[in-house]
Amino acid sequence: MTGGRLYARDAAALSDLQKLRFFPQEVTRGAGCHLYDSEGREFLDLAASWGAASLGYAHPEWVSRVYEALRTQAGATGLSSAIAPAVELGERLLRITPGGHDRCVWLGHSGSDANETVARSVVAATGRPRIISFIGAYHGGTEGSMAVSAHPVQAHAARDGGVTAVPFPDPLRPFAADPSGAALLEHIAGLLRTTSPGDEVAAFFIEPVQADGGLLIPPAGFLKGLAALCAKYGILTVCDEVKVGLGRTGRMHAFEHDDWTPDIVVFGKGLGGGIPVSAAVGPKAILNHATAFSMQTTHGNPISASAALAVLDVIERDGLAENAARSGSRLIACLRAALHGNFHVGDIRGRGLAIGIELVDEKGGAAALLARRAVYRAWEHGVIAYYVGTGSNVIELTPPLILSERQAENGATILAQAIDDACSGRVDDTKVAAFGGW
Repeated sequence: MTGGRLYARDAAALSDLQKLRFFPQEVTRGAGCHLYDSEGREFLDLAASWGAASLGYAHPEWVSRVYEALRTQAGATGLSSAIAPAVELGERLLRITPGGHDRCVWLGHSGSDANETVARSVVAATGRPRIISFIGAYHGGTEGSMAVSAHPVQAHAARDGGVTAVPFPDPLRPFAADPSGAALLEHIAGLLRTTSPGDEVAAFFIEPVQADGGLLIPPAGFLKGLAALCAKYGILTVCDEVKVGLGRTGRMHAFEHDDWTPDIVVFGKGLGGGIPVSAAVGPKAILNHATAFSMQTTHGNPISASAALAVLDVIERDGLAENAARSGSRLIACLRAALHGNFHVGDIRGRGLAIGIELVDEKGGAAALLARRAVYRAWEHGVIAYYVGTGSNVIELTPPLILSERQAENGATILAQAIDDACSGRVDDTKVAAFGGW
């Protein structure tokens, strides 16, 4: 199966700067958890367009709310007007996000612009020049968000000179051979006492599940301990929930698994259900630092805000966080059963519908080629999944939150067979060669 005419037109017309391709996928329409190509072939999407399609595709209530916002279009920007859907969205996010009382909401278009805004604001408002983030972190694709990230795919980007990157807890390769994370916390504490003085650090950027770094889940108590360490120095904790928040991990917020409350929370991707919108929720002292400090013309527009309100309504009304917990548990159980005994599967881990399958070579190293083969084979058999990780060897599953347990079972069956085919040399490498992923 190869890409058709639409894929060829895409190659001719659209810039490679904005492409990350794993197979010659075409999309002409979507419904629920499925996408369809120009020949009508159906694909179960276990990626949800990198988590953006949180409600799946063409959810009726989401469509209705967006249509109504278009039909009545209350302006096009929140820059110089108070727009009802934007105000309502801000109020809603303040209600559902734990934190102090003196907070407000900044609205943008993507996790990238939201993280960049927070990175700029915390430094400007506190007067502290330093930021700490994790190795493997991917906080966005704008200049400012890349500057505080530390993912190898962004090695071309200019790093902020005030940023220190520290290891993220890795279940297969724990820092100092300590899976509890205590040694890593002591390492960070040492940095704050020496080379990255705590009283000079404005914020620590944290992913509660490090998604693009390889679906890494910190050990119990690690993030709570890190937050306490930051509080000791007055360092703000910034929780990047762009990919893993809003029900995906089986709770409304991913940080809720670790019994801590961040100072600032950043949302994106699934917040809009497929329409660009992002948000940062945090102290007014930071997000009200200066008028017109971070703005774009269509920030706070009524279409994006209405889409986000529909997403939040459906997540809460239909219990989609709980569904993510159920379907995610079933997906992991089926994968573990089907792949038991395959020594190339180093780990299957996840929370809710944020799941990673780490593929390793004979020595336990990153098996990037196996991941490339596996996702290509899965696509050939009707399942969409991509891979992530600093070694490009972790198959990432972030399906729509509406995924049923039956769909989870079917997807696991196809994906497990694809992984077995990849490990057994039953995938045509001449087809895979054209798709480098990342």
